[in-house]
Amino acid sequence: MELSLLYFVKILVAVLAIIALMVGNAIVMVYVERKAAGFIQRRPGPYEVGPWGTLQAIVDSMKLLAKQIFVPANADYILFFLAPILAFFPVLLLFLPIPFGPYLTSWETPDGIILILAFAGFGVLSNLLGGWASNNKYGVLGAARAVSQSIAYEIPLILALLAVIYQAGTLNLSEIVEAQGSWPWQWNLVCQPLAFFIYLVSLVAETNRAPFDLPEAESELTAGFHTEYSGMGFALFFLAEYANMLLVSFVCATFFLGGYKGPILDGFWWTFIKAYLVMFFIVWIRWTFPRVRFDQLLNINWKWLLPLSLLNLWVTAIVIKVIG
Repeated sequence: MELSLLYFVKILVAVLAIIALMVGNAIVMVYVERKAAGFIQRRPGPYEVGPWGTLQAIVDSMKLLAKQIFVPANADYILFFLAPILAFFPVLLLFLPIPFGPYLTSWETPDGIILILAFAGFGVLSNLLGGWASNNKYGVLGAARAVSQSIAYEIPLILALLAVIYQAGTLNLSEIVEAQGSWPWQWNLVCQPLAFFIYLVSLVAETNRAPFDLPEAESELTAGFHTEYSGMGFALFFLAEYANMLLVSFVCATFFLGGYKGPILDGFWWTFIKAYLVMFFIVWIRWTFPRVRFDQLLNINWKWLLPLSLLNLWVTAIVIKVIG
Protein backbone atom coordinates (compact mmCIF):
# COMPACT_ATOMS: atom_id res chain seq x y z
CA MET A 1 0.00 0.00 0.00
CA GLU A 2 2.80 2.40 0.90
CA LEU A 3 4.61 1.56 -2.35
CA SER A 4 1.45 2.26 -4.36
CA LEU A 5 1.01 5.61 -2.61
CA LEU A 6 4.61 6.61 -3.36
CA TYR A 7 4.17 5.59 -6.99
CA PHE A 8 0.97 7.64 -7.22
CA VAL A 9 2.71 10.67 -5.71
CA LYS A 10 5.59 10.26 -8.17
CA ILE A 11 3.21 10.20 -11.16
CA LEU A 12 1.27 13.19 -9.78
CA VAL A 13 4.45 15.23 -9.34
CA ALA A 14 5.56 14.22 -12.83
CA VAL A 15 2.23 15.32 -14.35
CA LEU A 16 2.42 18.70 -12.57
CA ALA A 17 6.00 19.15 -13.79
CA ILE A 18 4.93 18.25 -17.35
CA ILE A 19 2.09 20.81 -17.23
CA ALA A 20 4.59 23.46 -16.10
CA LEU A 21 6.95 22.39 -18.88
CA MET A 22 4.20 22.57 -21.52
CA VAL A 23 3.04 26.05 -20.44
CA GLY A 24 6.59 27.38 -20.11
CA ASN A 25 7.55 25.84 -23.44
CA ALA A 26 4.62 27.53 -25.21
CA ILE A 27 5.46 30.96 -23.75
CA VAL A 28 9.15 30.70 -24.61
CA MET A 29 8.65 29.20 -28.07
CA VAL A 30 6.06 31.82 -29.07
CA TYR A 31 8.62 34.52 -28.34
CA VAL A 32 11.45 32.59 -30.04
CA GLU A 33 9.30 31.89 -33.10
CA ARG A 34 8.23 35.52 -33.46
CA LYS A 35 11.82 36.72 -33.13
CA ALA A 36 13.08 34.07 -35.55
CA ALA A 37 10.37 35.01 -38.04
CA GLY A 38 11.34 38.66 -37.70
CA PHE A 39 15.01 37.88 -38.26
CA ILE A 40 14.28 35.75 -41.34
CA GLN A 41 11.96 38.39 -42.78
CA ARG A 42 14.24 41.31 -41.85
CA ARG A 43 11.98 42.92 -39.27
CA PRO A 44 12.37 43.34 -35.49
CA GLY A 45 9.55 41.09 -34.27
CA PRO A 46 7.97 41.88 -30.87
CA TYR A 47 9.82 44.64 -29.02
CA GLU A 48 7.22 46.89 -27.35
CA VAL A 49 6.04 44.86 -24.33
CA GLY A 50 8.86 44.27 -21.87
CA PRO A 51 12.61 44.29 -22.62
CA TRP A 52 13.06 43.25 -26.26
CA GLY A 53 9.42 42.18 -26.31
CA THR A 54 9.97 39.32 -23.85
CA LEU A 55 6.61 39.85 -22.11
CA GLN A 56 4.53 39.88 -25.29
CA ALA A 57 3.67 36.15 -25.11
CA ILE A 58 2.63 36.43 -21.44
CA VAL A 59 0.35 39.40 -22.21
CA ASP A 60 -1.19 37.53 -25.13
CA SER A 61 -1.83 34.53 -22.85
CA MET A 62 -3.61 36.72 -20.30
CA LYS A 63 -5.71 38.21 -23.08
CA LEU A 64 -6.79 34.75 -24.26
CA LEU A 65 -7.72 33.67 -20.72
CA ALA A 66 -9.85 36.80 -20.25
CA LYS A 67 -11.78 36.40 -23.50
CA GLN A 68 -15.30 35.03 -23.54
CA ILE A 69 -15.90 31.67 -25.22
CA PHE A 70 -18.58 31.91 -27.91
CA VAL A 71 -20.46 28.83 -29.07
CA PRO A 72 -21.73 29.03 -32.68
CA ALA A 73 -25.43 28.62 -33.39
CA ASN A 74 -26.50 24.99 -33.99
CA ALA A 75 -23.10 23.73 -32.81
CA ASP A 76 -22.81 20.48 -30.86
CA TYR A 77 -22.32 21.96 -27.39
CA ILE A 78 -20.73 18.91 -25.73
CA LEU A 79 -18.33 18.03 -28.54
CA PHE A 80 -17.43 21.70 -29.02
CA PHE A 81 -16.09 21.92 -25.46
CA LEU A 82 -14.71 18.37 -25.43
CA ALA A 83 -12.44 18.89 -28.48
CA PRO A 84 -9.87 21.31 -26.94
CA ILE A 85 -9.76 19.19 -23.77
CA LEU A 86 -8.93 16.11 -25.85
CA ALA A 87 -6.30 18.13 -27.69
CA PHE A 88 -4.41 19.13 -24.54
CA PHE A 89 -4.77 16.70 -21.64
CA PRO A 90 -3.90 13.34 -23.33
CA VAL A 91 -0.54 14.89 -24.32
CA LEU A 92 0.39 14.84 -20.62
CA LEU A 93 0.51 11.03 -20.70
CA LEU A 94 2.82 10.99 -23.70
CA PHE A 95 5.66 12.68 -21.81
CA LEU A 96 5.65 10.11 -18.96
CA PRO A 97 7.78 7.38 -20.68
CA ILE A 98 10.30 9.89 -22.12
CA PRO A 99 13.78 9.30 -20.57
CA PHE A 100 14.87 12.88 -19.87
CA GLY A 101 17.95 11.70 -17.98
CA PRO A 102 19.70 8.52 -16.80
CA TYR A 103 17.42 8.37 -13.73
CA LEU A 104 14.79 10.86 -14.81
CA THR A 105 11.95 8.86 -16.36
CA SER A 106 8.48 9.46 -14.94
CA TRP A 107 7.12 6.06 -15.95
CA GLU A 108 9.56 3.33 -16.89
CA THR A 109 7.67 0.92 -19.14
CA PRO A 110 9.00 -1.77 -21.49
CA ASP A 111 6.84 -0.54 -24.38
CA GLY A 112 6.90 3.24 -23.96
CA ILE A 113 6.83 4.03 -27.68
CA ILE A 114 3.61 2.00 -28.05
CA LEU A 115 2.00 4.21 -25.40
CA ILE A 116 3.09 7.37 -27.22
CA LEU A 117 1.91 6.20 -30.64
CA ALA A 118 -1.40 4.94 -29.25
CA PHE A 119 -2.42 8.08 -27.36
CA ALA A 120 -1.09 10.43 -30.06
CA GLY A 121 -4.25 9.63 -32.01
CA PHE A 122 -6.27 11.80 -29.62
CA GLY A 123 -4.76 14.86 -31.30
CA VAL A 124 -6.34 14.23 -34.69
CA LEU A 125 -9.55 13.10 -32.96
CA SER A 126 -9.77 16.48 -31.21
CA ASN A 127 -9.26 18.27 -34.54
CA LEU A 128 -12.04 16.20 -36.10
CA LEU A 129 -14.45 16.83 -33.22
CA GLY A 130 -13.64 20.55 -33.09
CA GLY A 131 -14.23 21.10 -36.79
CA TRP A 132 -17.35 18.94 -36.93
CA ALA A 133 -18.94 20.34 -33.76
CA SER A 134 -18.42 23.96 -34.84
CA ASN A 135 -21.09 23.73 -37.56
CA ASN A 136 -18.75 25.74 -39.80
CA LYS A 137 -17.82 24.80 -43.37
CA TYR A 138 -14.20 25.89 -42.88
CA GLY A 139 -14.02 23.88 -39.67
CA VAL A 140 -15.31 20.74 -41.40
CA LEU A 141 -12.88 21.13 -44.30
CA GLY A 142 -10.00 21.66 -41.86
CA ALA A 143 -11.04 18.58 -39.88
CA ALA A 144 -11.19 16.45 -43.02
CA ARG A 145 -7.75 17.64 -44.04
CA ALA A 146 -6.36 16.96 -40.56
CA VAL A 147 -7.63 13.36 -40.59
CA SER A 148 -6.31 12.67 -44.11
CA GLN A 149 -2.94 14.21 -43.33
CA SER A 150 -2.51 12.44 -40.00
CA ILE A 151 -3.45 9.00 -41.36
CA ALA A 152 -1.08 9.44 -44.31
CA TYR A 153 2.00 10.62 -42.42
CA GLU A 154 1.63 8.35 -39.40
CA ILE A 155 2.63 5.39 -41.55
CA PRO A 156 6.14 6.54 -42.63
CA LEU A 157 6.71 8.04 -39.18
CA ILE A 158 6.02 4.69 -37.50
CA LEU A 159 8.09 2.81 -40.09
CA ALA A 160 11.03 5.16 -39.49
CA LEU A 161 10.85 4.52 -35.75
CA LEU A 162 10.40 0.79 -36.39
CA ALA A 163 13.76 0.64 -38.17
CA VAL A 164 15.46 1.93 -35.01
CA ILE A 165 13.41 -0.46 -32.85
CA TYR A 166 14.56 -3.40 -35.01
CA GLN A 167 18.13 -2.23 -34.64
CA ALA A 168 17.95 -1.78 -30.86
CA GLY A 169 15.80 -4.86 -30.30
CA THR A 170 13.54 -3.14 -27.75
CA LEU A 171 10.50 -0.89 -27.35
CA ASN A 172 11.86 0.60 -24.13
CA LEU A 173 12.94 4.21 -24.71
CA SER A 174 15.68 4.12 -22.06
CA GLU A 175 17.20 1.01 -23.63
CA ILE A 176 17.12 2.67 -27.07
CA VAL A 177 19.14 5.56 -25.62
CA GLU A 178 21.55 3.19 -23.90
CA ALA A 179 22.13 1.35 -27.19
CA GLN A 180 23.67 4.55 -28.56
CA GLY A 181 27.01 6.06 -27.63
CA SER A 182 27.91 9.47 -26.26
CA TRP A 183 29.53 10.78 -29.44
CA PRO A 184 27.58 11.95 -32.51
CA TRP A 185 28.98 9.24 -34.79
CA GLN A 186 27.58 6.63 -32.36
CA TRP A 187 24.00 7.92 -32.61
CA ASN A 188 21.28 6.32 -34.75
CA LEU A 189 21.36 9.43 -36.93
CA VAL A 190 24.54 8.07 -38.51
CA CYS A 191 23.40 4.49 -39.15
CA GLN A 192 19.77 5.43 -39.96
CA PRO A 193 20.03 8.72 -41.92
CA LEU A 194 17.09 7.92 -44.21
CA ALA A 195 14.85 7.03 -41.25
CA PHE A 196 15.90 10.29 -39.57
CA PHE A 197 15.01 12.32 -42.68
CA ILE A 198 11.64 10.57 -43.05
CA TYR A 199 10.88 11.16 -39.38
CA LEU A 200 11.74 14.87 -39.65
CA VAL A 201 9.42 15.39 -42.62
CA SER A 202 6.64 13.32 -41.02
CA LEU A 203 6.81 15.12 -37.66
CA VAL A 204 6.27 18.46 -39.40
CA ALA A 205 3.16 17.07 -41.09
CA GLU A 206 1.91 15.35 -37.93
CA THR A 207 2.10 18.60 -35.95
CA ASN A 208 0.31 20.56 -38.72
CA ARG A 209 3.18 22.99 -39.11
CA ALA A 210 4.04 24.95 -42.24
CA PRO A 211 4.69 24.10 -45.00
CA PHE A 212 2.24 21.30 -44.14
CA ASP A 213 -0.32 23.38 -42.17
CA LEU A 214 -3.17 22.62 -44.58
CA PRO A 215 -5.77 21.82 -41.84
CA GLU A 216 -5.64 25.45 -40.67
CA ALA A 217 -4.43 27.27 -43.80
CA GLU A 218 -5.36 30.90 -43.12
CA SER A 219 -5.52 31.92 -46.78
CA GLU A 220 -7.99 29.13 -47.58
CA LEU A 221 -9.84 28.10 -44.41
CA THR A 222 -9.57 31.15 -42.09
CA ALA A 223 -8.25 28.98 -39.25
CA GLY A 224 -9.52 25.55 -40.23
CA PHE A 225 -10.84 23.27 -37.51
CA HIS A 226 -10.50 25.90 -34.74
CA THR A 227 -12.04 28.82 -36.68
CA GLU A 228 -14.92 29.18 -34.19
CA TYR A 229 -12.80 28.85 -31.04
CA SER A 230 -11.93 31.79 -28.84
CA GLY A 231 -10.57 32.35 -25.35
CA MET A 232 -9.59 29.26 -23.40
CA GLY A 233 -10.72 26.88 -26.15
CA PHE A 234 -8.28 28.40 -28.63
CA ALA A 235 -5.60 28.55 -25.92
CA LEU A 236 -5.85 24.78 -25.32
CA PHE A 237 -5.49 24.06 -29.05
CA PHE A 238 -2.52 26.45 -29.11
CA LEU A 239 -0.86 24.81 -26.09
CA ALA A 240 -1.47 21.36 -27.57
CA GLU A 241 0.29 22.33 -30.82
CA TYR A 242 3.46 23.42 -29.04
CA ALA A 243 3.25 20.47 -26.65
CA ASN A 244 3.10 18.07 -29.60
CA MET A 245 6.04 19.86 -31.22
CA LEU A 246 8.03 19.35 -28.01
CA LEU A 247 6.95 15.71 -27.73
CA VAL A 248 8.03 14.73 -31.26
CA SER A 249 11.29 16.60 -30.67
CA PHE A 250 11.98 14.57 -27.51
CA VAL A 251 11.17 11.35 -29.38
CA CYS A 252 13.55 12.44 -32.15
CA ALA A 253 16.30 13.14 -29.61
CA THR A 254 15.69 9.76 -27.97
CA PHE A 255 15.62 7.66 -31.14
CA PHE A 256 18.18 9.38 -33.36
CA LEU A 257 20.32 11.83 -31.35
CA GLY A 258 21.50 9.82 -28.37
CA GLY A 259 18.96 11.16 -25.86
CA TYR A 260 20.60 12.22 -22.60
CA LYS A 261 24.03 11.06 -23.77
CA GLY A 262 26.62 13.63 -24.78
CA PRO A 263 30.36 14.08 -25.18
CA ILE A 264 30.64 15.63 -21.69
CA LEU A 265 28.71 14.36 -18.66
CA ASP A 266 25.51 12.55 -19.64
CA GLY A 267 22.43 14.27 -18.27
CA PHE A 268 18.98 15.72 -18.91
CA TRP A 269 20.49 18.91 -20.37
CA TRP A 270 21.57 16.99 -23.48
CA THR A 271 18.01 15.78 -24.02
CA PHE A 272 16.67 19.32 -23.80
CA ILE A 273 19.42 20.80 -26.01
CA LYS A 274 18.80 18.21 -28.74
CA ALA A 275 15.01 18.51 -28.49
CA TYR A 276 15.10 22.29 -28.77
CA LEU A 277 17.44 22.11 -31.75
CA VAL A 278 14.75 20.03 -33.47
CA MET A 279 12.14 22.58 -32.33
CA PHE A 280 14.20 25.38 -33.88
CA PHE A 281 14.38 23.38 -37.12
CA ILE A 282 10.57 23.16 -37.16
CA VAL A 283 10.32 26.94 -36.64
CA TRP A 284 13.01 27.63 -39.23
CA ILE A 285 11.38 25.74 -42.08
CA ARG A 286 8.00 27.34 -41.30
CA TRP A 287 9.40 30.73 -42.26
CA THR A 288 11.52 29.41 -45.12
CA PHE A 289 9.28 27.24 -47.33
CA PRO A 290 5.91 28.17 -48.86
CA ARG A 291 2.80 26.16 -48.07
CA VAL A 292 2.26 23.21 -50.41
CA ARG A 293 -1.06 22.30 -52.01
CA PHE A 294 -3.03 19.46 -50.45
CA ASP A 295 -2.49 17.14 -53.41
CA GLN A 296 1.26 17.85 -53.21
CA LEU A 297 1.16 17.09 -49.49
CA LEU A 298 -0.32 13.65 -50.07
CA ASN A 299 1.90 12.94 -53.07
CA ILE A 300 5.02 13.58 -50.98
CA ASN A 301 3.86 10.87 -48.60
CA TRP A 302 2.36 8.19 -50.86
CA LYS A 303 4.87 8.52 -53.73
CA TRP A 304 8.08 9.18 -51.79
CA LEU A 305 8.08 8.82 -48.01
CA LEU A 306 6.10 5.58 -47.78
CA PRO A 307 8.15 3.64 -50.39
CA LEU A 308 11.41 4.97 -48.94
CA SER A 309 10.41 4.07 -45.38
CA LEU A 310 9.45 0.53 -46.46
CA LEU A 311 12.75 0.18 -48.35
CA ASN A 312 14.71 1.42 -45.35
CA LEU A 313 12.92 -0.99 -43.02
CA TRP A 314 13.52 -3.89 -45.43
CA VAL A 315 17.25 -3.10 -45.73
CA THR A 316 17.52 -2.73 -41.94
CA ALA A 317 15.89 -6.13 -41.38
CA ILE A 318 18.22 -7.80 -43.91
CA VAL A 319 21.37 -6.23 -42.39
CA ILE A 320 20.30 -7.22 -38.85
CA LYS A 321 19.59 -10.78 -40.03
CA VAL A 322 22.94 -11.07 -41.81
CA ILE A 323 24.97 -9.56 -38.94
CA GLY A 324 23.01 -11.39 -36.27
